[in-house]
Amino acid sequence: MWQWMSDLSTSRAYQTFVGRNSELDILRGLLARAGPQVAHVYGIAGIGKTALMDMLAVEARDAGASVIRLDCRHIEPTETGFLHALGGAVGGGGSGVDTLVERLSQLGPTVLLALDTYEVFRLLDTWLRQVFVPLLPDNVRIVFFSRQRPLDVWFSAPGWGRLVQCVPVQPLSPTESQSLLSLHGIPEEESESLARAAHGHPLALKLAATASRENHARCWPQETVLQHAVDELSRMFLADVDDPVSRHVLQGAVVLRRVTVSLLQSLFPELAPQDAYERLRRLPFVDGVHDGLIIHEAVRDPLARSLHASDPSRYLDYRRSAWRQLVSESQSAASDDLWRYTADMLYLIENPVVREAFFPTVTALHTVEAAQPQDGEALTGIVRAHDGRQAGDLLLQWWRCLPQAFSIVRGRTGQVEGLYCKLRSDQVESSWLRSDPVTAQWCAHLEQAPMRSGEVALFCRRWLSLEEGDSPSEIQAAIWLDLKRSYMELRPGLRRVYLTATDLGAYRQVAQRLGFEVLAGWEVELDGFSYPSAVLDFGPASVDGWLSDLAAAELGIKRDPSLLDVEARQLTLAGGRVALTPLEFGVMRYLVEHQGKAVSRRELLQHVWGTHYQGGSNVVDAVVRTLRRKLGSQSARVETLTGVGYRLR
Repeated sequence: MWQWMSDLSTSRAYQTFVGRNSELDILRGLLARAGPQVAHVYGIAGIGKTALMDMLAVEARDAGASVIRLDCRHIEPTETGFLHALGGAVGGGGSGVDTLVERLSQLGPTVLLALDTYEVFRLLDTWLRQVFVPLLPDNVRIVFFSRQRPLDVWFSAPGWGRLVQCVPVQPLSPTESQSLLSLHGIPEEESESLARAAHGHPLALKLAATASRENHARCWPQETVLQHAVDELSRMFLADVDDPVSRHVLQGAVVLRRVTVSLLQSLFPELAPQDAYERLRRLPFVDGVHDGLIIHEAVRDPLARSLHASDPSRYLDYRRSAWRQLVSESQSAASDDLWRYTADMLYLIENPVVREAFFPTVTALHTVEAAQPQDGEALTGIVRAHDGRQAGDLLLQWWRCLPQAFSIVRGRTGQVEGLYCKLRSDQVESSWLRSDPVTAQWCAHLEQAPMRSGEVALFCRRWLSLEEGDSPSEIQAAIWLDLKRSYMELRPGLRRVYLTATDLGAYRQVAQRLGFEVLAGWEVELDGFSYPSAVLDFGPASVDGWLSDLAAAELGIKRDPSLLDVEARQLTLAGGRVALTPLEFGVMRYLVEHQGKAVSRRELLQHVWGTHYQGGSNVVDAVVRTLRRKLGSQSARVETLTGVGYRLR
C-alpha cells in the first residue's frame, strides 16, 4: 500500500514537472558526498519552488536518501517550535538539539532536510545559521525554499563559502511555458498567447489554462510586468468562476491565513460550511494541509488587495468575523495547537511593526545576532559615540558582567552597525539590576505594580545605531523585529516589556499603537540628559492576549471593558468603583485571568485560599454571591457551571 502511494506520488511529480534543469543540476550536487551542505532556493510566490522541492525529494529518494520535509507556515518560529516539529518528523519527540542532530546522523548515509516557505522563519534565521546548521553531521543536507534571497552572512562567514549554494528560481522559458500549458490541456494554437500573458510564471500559467478552458474568447494581458500579470490573472480567474457560491467563498476566504470549516461558518453563516469548504478545496491554487486549507499567496494577496479596494466594508466585516471566531476557539485550544491560532490572529494584524516579523514582504537588509567577544571593540565604539560617560559606563558594565544580554546588528557585508541589550527580570541578580539607575526604576515599578508568580518582564535596556544613536532608523527597526522573537519564546509567561530612549517622543505614535505607555515621573537623569521609560503590559493572557487586542483595535472591535482594576483592587463599573475584600479580589482576579474558561471550585480554593485550606467549597459560593451583588448589572457575566464551578464571560 505504502509503496503504491509512493509510486503514485513519484509518477505525478514526473508527469507535471517542466523545465528547471539548471536548478535541478545544482541541487543534485547536494546528494554528492563532496557537494554543498546547504542550499537556499528562492523566488517570488508561485514561481515553482514547491514543485522543485517535490522533484528534488523524488530524485533524492530514488538515490536512497532519507527526505524530511517541514512547512515553516505550520511551525512556531522559535527554537522550541522548530525542534518540536523536527522531533515529530524524525521520531525524536520533545528532544533537545543535540539529541535530534544525533538522530539525523542515524537516518542513513544521506539525509535531505527541506524547509518550505522559509521566509516566515525570519526570526529564527540567525539561530539556524549560527547554532543548528553548524551542528549537523556531514550526512545531512539542508535546503531552504523561500520567497526572499538569503542574507549575505550565509556566504560571507569564514569557511562557509563552498558549503552554501544559492539557487534563484527564474520564470520558465517560452518553450517550457507552452509545455506546461499542454500538460493542462491547452492546444498549441492557444498556448503561445497564454505563455506571453503569464510571463513564464507557473501558477499564472495554471490560472490562465483554467480560465482559458472556461472562456476561449478571453483577451489576455500582454504588455505588463510579471507580478502585475499574476495579479491580473488572479482577478480574471475569480471573475470566471462560474459557481457563484465558490466565487463568494473565495472572495471572503482571502482574508484568512488558514481556512477551516468553523472560520467559513463565521464568515458565511448563510452557507453550509462543509460544502463551502469542499468547494474551496477543489480550486487549483488551494492546498489541503493537516489543519485546514491554504490559498496560495500569489492568488490570495492580490484578491485580498482587490477586495480591500473595491469593498472595504465587506473586507473589514470578514476580518471581524474571523477575529471573533479565533478568539472563541483559542480559549479552549490545547497547548500544542496554540501557535496556529496565534499565527491566524497575527495574519489579521496589518500593523507593519508586528506583521513584518512573521509575514515579511521585503528582504531583510540587516541581521541581528548574539554579540561575541570579538564584537566588543565595535560595540564599545558605538556606545561611546552616542552616550555620555555616565550612561556609557553603565551600559558597558552590563557588557562586562552579562555579555550574553547583548545582540549586535550586522549590515549586508557583515559590519557591526548597531546593538541592543535586553535582560530578563527573572535571570539577572537583583543587586545588578538595582546598581543601574534605569533598571532600578523598573524594579521599583514592578514592586509598585507586581506581576503574578511565574510571570516575566523583559528589560530592553538600550538600543543604539552606529549612525543614528537611539533615534528611529533601519537598525532600530531590525531590533524591534528581533524583539518579537523574545516575545514568542517567553510566552505565555511574558507579562511586560520595559524600554528607554532619550527621545521617546519620536516613537510615540508607533509605540502607542503597540500598547506602550510612558511612565510619567520615572525618568532618570544621566549626563544631563533625561531617560524616560515606557512599559508594555501584555495583560494576564500574555502575548496572545496582546495580539488579540491589537487586532481588535485595528478592526474597530470594542472589547468588554475590564471589570477589575488590579492595582487599586476595585471593581470598575459604569456607576463607579467598588472596593473588594481580599477574598473577593482573589476570586475576581482569577476569573478575569481565565476569562472565557471554566474554573473549578477546587482551583479557586487552591489559588485564592491556599493549597492547605481545609474548608469546604461552599466558601467559594459565598464569595461569588457577594461578588455578584457588587457587580450589579454586570453580575450575569459570572456564570455558574453546574457540577464544575464558574466562568467569567
